[in-house]
Amino acid sequence: MKKKNVLKSNYPYLPQLKEKPSELRQDMVSQDWVVIATGRARRPHFFKSQTRTKFSLPKSKCPFDNLKQAGNPEPIAIYKAPHGQNWFIQVLPNKFPAFSYGVCPVVKKSGPYSWLEGVGFHEVIVTKDHDRQIAKFSDEEMNLVLRAYQERYLALKNDPCTEYVLIFHNHGFEAGASIPHPHSQLVGMPVAPPDVVNSLRGSQRYLKQHKACVHCAMIKWELKFKKRIVAENDTAVAFCPFASRRAFEIRVFPKNHSSHFELISEKERLGFAQVLRKALKSLFGGLNDPAYNFFIHTTPTKQKDRHYHWHLEILPVTSTWGGVEFGTGIEISTITPEEAAKYLRKF
Repeated sequence: MKKKNVLKSNYPYLPQLKEKPSELRQDMVSQDWVVIATGRARRPHFFKSQTRTKFSLPKSKCPFDNLKQAGNPEPIAIYKAPHGQNWFIQVLPNKFPAFSYGVCPVVKKSGPYSWLEGVGFHEVIVTKDHDRQIAKFSDEEMNLVLRAYQERYLALKNDPCTEYVLIFHNHGFEAGASIPHPHSQLVGMPVAPPDVVNSLRGSQRYLKQHKACVHCAMIKWELKFKKRIVAENDTAVAFCPFASRRAFEIRVFPKNHSSHFELISEKERLGFAQVLRKALKSLFGGLNDPAYNFFIHTTPTKQKDRHYHWHLEILPVTSTWGGVEFGTGIEISTITPEEAAKYLRKF
């Protein structure tokens, strides 16, 4: 039997290198490539011992500890604690908004460039306890946070100026949090963000090629493969993606196809809250309270398409971009998602 020709690198120093080659993995939605640097892979405990910037603020100087005394605007919504009379969540207009109320903008030209005014809204979703971060919440408390997200989304999605509503949470200095007191943010903007647009295009492309939801195919495989699962229940699943952009990246999905976050049922929301809490708890225990960002990706407000599968992405700050990442746009993870998930399941 004739042997096939196998191409090999002619790099002259290759015989001296004994490390296993890195893996390039392709995201099946965006079709972007990422590098899983197995040749310089880190052990899970390396990430737990990483030095982080100390990030604290006395209660007396915190703008969210005594909301009225600190001069915040009147709350838009108040949610009581699951088993108490005191407030647990307050929703406020952001005092320093990225997007502000105004007349719906139109695209303007400046020579070859296009621009428009940043008309929209920007709210802050504050939880009461100054020192108790969201990873330490109970299932009921996490469900209440998601309820606040959902109800504020529903209240604002029909705003005529708004194309997309982003819900996100920054935890830790390295993740861009400017105030350590736990809070999430909700932003309405007049354009759909590029990352969401690319994800929608990938979902549409897969649907055209395979007559199926790309994220449903991903979830089906992960539930069968098992090795990248972090947590699951009857209604939701959390796993480290096959093509993880960062070490210990986690994505949380409803198991049943659902295109719009704001339309989830109470049962689905509680199940999702339970899995999200477990995912955040595993990062807190496994990586010693790392900085992280999480955000929800869902179908834009004015789109009725149902091919997209909404989800929440958690990105721990486990590395810093360098020349490779900036020069290529290809992100590098120094632990396989299989090993990351196996480690996180212990916590």
